[in-house]
This record gives sequence, structure tokens and C-alpha cells, in this order.
Amino acid sequence: MIRVVLADDQALVRHGFGMILRPEPDIEVVGEAGDGAEAVALAQRLQPDVVLMDVRMPDVDGIEATRRIVRDAGSPRVLVLTTFDSDEIVAGALRAGASGFLLKDSPGDQLVSAIRVVAAGSALFADGVDRGGLLSRQIR
Repeated sequence: MIRVVLADDQALVRHGFGMILRPEPDIEVVGEAGDGAEAVALAQRLQPDVVLMDVRMPDVDGIEATRRIVRDAGSPRVLVLTTFDSDEIVAGALRAGASGFLLKDSPGDQLVSAIRVVAAGSALFADGVDRGGLLSRQIR
């Protein structure tokens, strides 16, 4: 079972992700966070396999929250999801230690696949995000 925490400052977005993920037999949503500080606390307390992380959140943003979550050995893997497709955000996510990066307008089945890839220890980043490309490639 892949244990997932959803971190996004918009409750409706978290709900939508949950609707996509909860029917999957191998994925369990174990917590939801409305900001980066809450995401860090939930990751420490719940020990999920994957944290779905929004970039733009109040107080502690998703890049800093990612940095805090992945700094310890055995920490959850972070899959960054955002509506912003800039190279700067991708680079920030990579520097912070994210294991994956997808745009929020990716199809639901791509999100599910990305969670499985990241949970298995691989990395996944959307190709050509600066052009809005949604083709992903797996990086070992």
C-alpha cells in the first residue's frame, strides 16, 4: 500500500486529488495539509511514502516544505504539482529534493502512475514544462 499525504492550500484541489486516488487499490490517502508547515508536520507524524506538494502555499511554500521533508534518510518522497510551468520552479523543486514534478492539468491516470513511479524509488518529471508539455519520462 502506498501511503500519500496531499498538500495544497485549496481544499477543493485536495478533494479532487483524493477523488482520483482513493479508488486505487494500492494507494491510501492518509492525510491532508493546507500549507507547507502542516505538510512537514504530517510527513513527520504519519510517515507516508509520498507527499503530493503544491508549490505556492501560505507561510511555508512547497519548495521549502519539500526541502524540510526530504532532509532525513528514509523520508517520504515528494511529488510536486503546480499550475506554474516555469524552469525556475522546476529547478527549485529539484534543488529541494523533489522526486517528481507534474503540472496540475495532467490527466488523473498520469498522476496515479507518477505516484507509483515515485513510491518505487524512481523520479519522474514532466518534459517540456516550459511549453506546457505533459509527456513524462522516468529517470532512474
